[in-house]
Amino acid sequence: MRIVALKGTGMAKRIYLHAGAHRTGSSSFQLCLHDNRAVLEAHGYDVAYPGRDGVPGGQLRLRLPAPRHEGARMGRFAGSVRGAVKQFSPDPGRALVISEENVPGRMFHFFQGRFLPASAMRLRCLREGLEDAELHLLYVLRSYDEIFASAWRKRAEDNKVEDFQSLAPRFLDMDRGWPELMAEMREILRPARMVLLPYEARGSSRELLTRLLPDLAGADLNEPEAQLNLSATDAGITALQDRYRAGETLSREQWQEVVRRYAEERDDLGLTRFTEADRAVLRDRYARDLDRIAAMDGVEMA
Repeated sequence: MRIVALKGTGMAKRIYLHAGAHRTGSSSFQLCLHDNRAVLEAHGYDVAYPGRDGVPGGQLRLRLPAPRHEGARMGRFAGSVRGAVKQFSPDPGRALVISEENVPGRMFHFFQGRFLPASAMRLRCLREGLEDAELHLLYVLRSYDEIFASAWRKRAEDNKVEDFQSLAPRFLDMDRGWPELMAEMREILRPARMVLLPYEARGSSRELLTRLLPDLAGADLNEPEAQLNLSATDAGITALQDRYRAGETLSREQWQEVVRRYAEERDDLGLTRFTEADRAVLRDRYARDLDRIAAMDGVEMA
């Protein structure tokens, strides 16, 4: 498939994609899109994002393949993307801002020592569904020790999980990492612009939005006051895991109530603590991988 009208010639629909990563404030960014929808619409941008964490107006439901779909026909997944573009931005003359952290895949594969294993399939379906659109991509990277710990904490809120320390060897022996995923995004999605930044340089959601849409740098944008998708404290996770391991099944409302109940008990119980040696290995790997990514052609590293 040939992509036409790159670099803003105006001949193709423009898509601005914030694709994560997980655990880098995606829900807060989506709330920022909601709070600034009027400004975005006035500048010619339509908006689409999911409503997983209660963000108002979140209606995006992209269907992209999982590892089990390897070898299956992908047309229905590309059709999901195509349908979403038509639903949220039917006017070809307007741009569409999409925020969806699940584009490259879900986090639970980290527990198997696999780093987003369906990403290539998912990206191919996304690119096919976007047809000849001019794509601009923004992605926030996070250090391996932090994202693996945060992924464990998030899954532990609503699932029975193995102890973090028993999973640490799989995290250390992960099959690949950020450079491989970024290379896939560049080669499969072929974005007109690809902006990457480490989580520590993310800044506010308002600032992140202007990295995706530089023409809004001088606009009067609101920063969301609410904080979304916060992790449970160690005390909250311990209470939840005790119940799951006793065989209980909790509804979303029930486990969220437990999270709230223990929100002020902030003692560090060491639930997601790597050894100093393991943490140093992961930190060093992340630093070297950031250098590899920064050296890639076609990438803007903030």
